Amino acid sequence: MPRPAPRKSRTRLTVAAGIAFVAALAVTAPVAAGQEWGDGAPSARSDDDRGGSPSRDRVEVEYANGPGGHPRHARIPASAPLTKKQQNKIKGDGDVVPIKEAGPADAKVDVVFIGDGYTAGQQEDFHADVRRNWEEVAKVEPYAQYKDLFNVWAVDAHSQDSGVSGDPTSEVRKNTALGSYFWCDNMERLLCVDENKVEAYASKAADPDLVIVLSNTTKYGGAGYNNISSPSGYDGIATASSDNAQAVQLVVHESGHSFGKLADEYWYGEGRHTGPEPTEPNLSTLSAEQMAAQRTKWYRWLGQDSPDGGKVGTFEGGGCCARGVNRPTENSIMRTLGREFNLPGREAMIAGFHKHAPAVTSTTSTNRQLRGDKRIRIEASQKARVRWYVDGDEVRKARGERSVTPGTLRVPDDGRTHAVTVRASDPTEAVRDPKLRELLNGTLKWNVQR
Repeated sequence: MPRPAPRKSRTRLTVAAGIAFVAALAVTAPVAAGQEWGDGAPSARSDDDRGGSPSRDRVEVEYANGPGGHPRHARIPASAPLTKKQQNKIKGDGDVVPIKEAGPADAKVDVVFIGDGYTAGQQEDFHADVRRNWEEVAKVEPYAQYKDLFNVWAVDAHSQDSGVSGDPTSEVRKNTALGSYFWCDNMERLLCVDENKVEAYASKAADPDLVIVLSNTTKYGGAGYNNISSPSGYDGIATASSDNAQAVQLVVHESGHSFGKLADEYWYGEGRHTGPEPTEPNLSTLSAEQMAAQRTKWYRWLGQDSPDGGKVGTFEGGGCCARGVNRPTENSIMRTLGREFNLPGREAMIAGFHKHAPAVTSTTSTNRQLRGDKRIRIEASQKARVRWYVDGDEVRKARGERSVTPGTLRVPDDGRTHAVTVRASDPTEAVRDPKLRELLNGTLKWNVQR
């Protein structure tokens, strides 16, 4: 039975989950007087039934014209606020279905898929599409090594019509829950959605760290809303075609912005970067020699073989500028879809995962004294090294345990208060920056009296 996803009890760490591959159908016909606009097409394009003009704000999206190419950026009109009718319709929709549960929401990265263009009778098809597409994402490193850090949820959005507007041609209109459509801003492969509807559906799930709109189509397309601030906590949306095997690469690329805070490594024309040193970990104005001398950016990886091919160095071009800025490798997924993350990119992604999935958490409160032999349970990744200590001394027999009692730890039964500590760390060698490694370590402490 569908059930609500558990809410996170921890303070959210907002990560740019900017992975909404959104395409907007070019409006080629006028809207009839009194017609509701926004169920079968984006609400930003009409002021009908809105009581005023649509929002003139624009949002930045990223898209790709075809598989294996360099993505591009565009700015499109933002969606208008939802009408009362639309809000009420969404309130009665949106069952949350667990697809993959690796652990408590406060201890994992929560990925939320929302389906569009699936009718009431196609929801099982949507769930199957979520499983298949997530499997493709999870094949890409570093996702493959960190599968146990992710929960995956499906939010059922019931559409009147099956399919997506703009498929196969711009004249095709479909009445769907999120208004997915190709030909956004007259660009065929740009697959847009109504971001306000996405927020309304996403808020029904566990606090989402990554939001992916899966549109029911075989046509290649998608987009990434990179600068969306959401009340639900995510910073972006990703859209992708459900049944196009290569469209998922757009999602992986966009997650580089979201989790790794990575910059794009492609460029347009011959533009030159003239600003200060970029804040992103995969762009720099420095040469390899300067980087090594100053011990900054990706200097720890210089000369190392990278999974995307070649050795890590400084290659000119990135951040949409052809000159004046360098990237770590010739051709990672942040430049060309279908490639691998380079070494600095993987490092940033792993650290980003751990921002949402702390090294160790526990449902056993650390804020009050434990008495007797109350069991202590922790949540840590399968890769984590777990060590237990009593009054500062390690209990070697408890190494790796995720559930203990004071008795099994041999806490003295003397009526006095003793400190029980657990430390967990991710031993990966893929993260070398000491500041990032802090995210891979965690400690919890309880005061215990037997």
